Amino acid sequence: MRPLPATAAELLRALDAPPRLGAHLRAVHDVAWSLTDVLGRHWPDLEFDTTAVLFGAATHDIGKVVHPAELSGPGSAHEAAGEDLLLRYGVPAHLARFAFSHGSSWTRPGTPLDDLLVSLAGQVWKGSRVPALEQRVTEAVGRTPWDAAWSTRTQNIQVLGRDQDATAFTSLVAAKDYTFNPASGN
Repeated sequence: MRPLPATAAELLRALDAPPRLGAHLRAVHDVAWSLTDVLGRHWPDLEFDTTAVLFGAATHDIGKVVHPAELSGPGSAHEAAGEDLLLRYGVPAHLARFAFSHGSSWTRPGTPLDDLLVSLAGQVWKGSRVPALEQRVTEAVGRTPWDAAWSTRTQNIQVLGRDQDATAFTSLVAAKDYTFNPASGN
């Protein structure tokens, strides 16, 4: 897993955060890193703040220091408490907001893509799917994340083979272009 942003790691140490919380935040941060990396590579013109998303993922549940029962049980009191805690420690409001917005706030109209990505990372790390959240991310991105990988494409393929005792490969099927179109089932 990738290390947490230095400021987030220092804050966790200063707050004497439980190891379980630190492990959770590292896992969500790692997923957020993968999400922002893929989005940035496939759609370089897509506007989102990678640094903010990564910081948000690394601190989104920091309020569980104040509400430790929510580490292993349900609850949302940690959301407002986390934002307040970050603000008191001098974290700028545009970064502290993720502690509050990662819960169900993503359902509000106009939620920025940065906040949606932090919320999505918070679900993906545990293998949880929230179709409505995925739909919001798709709408914010303007296309489905799998468009690039699953669009119609042409590939040149040649099939080679050899007898068991042979050392050289020979052409079994000559090289030719094949078109793959997921929409047509091939």
